[in-house]
Amino acid sequence: MEMVTKAEREQLEQRLAALIANRPVISARIAEARAHGDLRENGDYHAAREQQGMDEAEIRRLQERLSNMSVIDERMTKALHNTVFIGCTVKLHDEQFGDDDLYKLVGEASGNAGGDVVEVTASSPMGEALLKAKVGDTIRVNAPRGVKKFTIVEIL
Repeated sequence: MEMVTKAEREQLEQRLAALIANRPVISARIAEARAHGDLRENGDYHAAREQQGMDEAEIRRLQERLSNMSVIDERMTKALHNTVFIGCTVKLHDEQFGDDDLYKLVGEASGNAGGDVVEVTASSPMGEALLKAKVGDTIRVNAPRGVKKFTIVEIL
């Protein structure tokens, strides 16, 4: 079961609603392109049909994800003030290179975390290592280029 914050679930629901609302627009494009004649050489028709197929696949994918996800109670994460949970931003110290970076543990990467914060999904190797770790813990991440070690400096 996928865990997400309330805001992440709302973002997925908005994306789903936008795709469903776009169905009549795609259908109208298909009908208009069909009216132009021979479908074998009608690029507009084929492009609209392809868009319709991609949108429908995305709708099914989002509906499946929404039915199988659990929303994290953000009050619970505040009660566990020294434990990393979804929605937390943590400062990590890289043991190999000695630098500190900010990471945000998310259920779904949004791509808009900000310039200084790296989003990490809970299902990634880094996310799995961070989840439920405490301040002061040293975590091991099995990265493609070997094992990396980080110390959790603080939870912001």
